[in-house]
Amino acid sequence: MNNNRKGILVCLLLLFLSVNATSQNKKSSVSESGLKSKKSKKRKKTKLPDIDLSHWKVTIPEGSGKGGAISVEPPEILDYAKNDILKPYMYNDSTKGALTFYAFPTRATTANTKYSRSELREQIVPGDDDENWTFKQGGTLKAKLSVDEVSRDKNGKYHKVIILQIHGRLTNEQKELIGQKDNNAPPVLKIYWQNGKIRVKTKKLKFSNVNGIGILHEEAWTDDEGFNFEQEVGFGKFQIEIKVTDGKMVVSLNNTEFAVYDDFNMKRWGVFENYFKAGNYFQSRDEGSFAKVSFYDLEVKH
Repeated sequence: MNNNRKGILVCLLLLFLSVNATSQNKKSSVSESGLKSKKSKKRKKTKLPDIDLSHWKVTIPEGSGKGGAISVEPPEILDYAKNDILKPYMYNDSTKGALTFYAFPTRATTANTKYSRSELREQIVPGDDDENWTFKQGGTLKAKLSVDEVSRDKNGKYHKVIILQIHGRLTNEQKELIGQKDNNAPPVLKIYWQNGKIRVKTKKLKFSNVNGIGILHEEAWTDDEGFNFEQEVGFGKFQIEIKVTDGKMVVSLNNTEFAVYDDFNMKRWGVFENYFKAGNYFQSRDEGSFAKVSFYDLEVKH
């Protein structure tokens, strides 16, 4: 083979290798670009919670000290995502599609408690605390939620958080009858997240034969021994349903375990009005302690 032909073959070989490498680089570039595009789309995907807040007000651990915690009612609460005061304590977690409540110890507490809360309070009539419901009228609350983060105490145990409540309330007439300064009545139901499990506490009468006036006093009631569900929910999602009918209250966890209250205490509780509460009522005053609770669904019916 002469030198000219050898030179031509070498040139053609170099040209082929150059074109093939360029093609491979283009394919690689397109492929990487496609992956980046898909990843960026995933990062941008958001989901907002679908929770109707038109019949809830929120109280946060911000304000002028004991009894002076700030509350926001409807319709202002509907714009919570734009409310600079609420943002640190009640906000959307768009990666989870949840409404998150954050609480830690502050001087801003509500009356009759030393603990701080970032918690919703049901309002039958938006903006009005005086319209509530009785056991005879009944009510059902369904919630899907998770406790995302909780600090630990000096012994290494997680701090307790109350996530759901039914709170009693005196009518204005009852308040005047017993000479009480406010409408506060005991909470007939508190549901705790406690070291990854769910614990239920309710009220019982100290004396079963207390009369119709004495029963209105908070001192007539005491805590029951409590009930622990067997399932461990940890930091995952779980579902709770509370169903109240005349003289009866049923609490269920993930529709597989049930706590049933239908004795004379529940029947006599019918003297009170009530309202649901949901959120993060944090049960610690330890320095540096905190909790985050997220709600994915929250629905109430009467």
